[in-house]
Amino acid sequence: MVTVASILAIKGNAVLTIAPHRTMREAVEMLAERGVGALVVTGVDGAVLGILSERDAVRVLASEGARMLDSTVARIMTSRVKTCTPFDTADDVMEMMTAGRFRHVPVMEGGKLSGIVSIGDVVKHRLAAFESEHQAMREYIATA
Repeated sequence: MVTVASILAIKGNAVLTIAPHRTMREAVEMLAERGVGALVVTGVDGAVLGILSERDAVRVLASEGARMLDSTVARIMTSRVKTCTPFDTADDVMEMMTAGRFRHVPVMEGGKLSGIVSIGDVVKHRLAAFESEHQAMREYIATA
């Protein structure tokens, strides 16, 4: 069974974070420069305060126009953040993402941010697991 820990073991634990008082202009630049779909919003103590996705930025841009770039991240971010642990399965995380209609989940361990997984990460590792099972089945059948 694929776990979040196994995904992070391959992907790494790096998480891009941003402070809530930063501007949306800074956030959008960071998203674009780093090629990521979300930033975790953290306080000075490292606590997770929210998450800001590309989707959040596009929605507020559509409703408010370019003036949104001067808004703070805290004003735009999603503050009710769903998280997971390294021990959660890829299936559980995928179900959570599908039900909640979001694409990024911060990983918490011991009350601290320890990574982030995206729907792409989960799908990639689930497909790899299916391919491995498929290959094992082919080998079993070939030797039977």
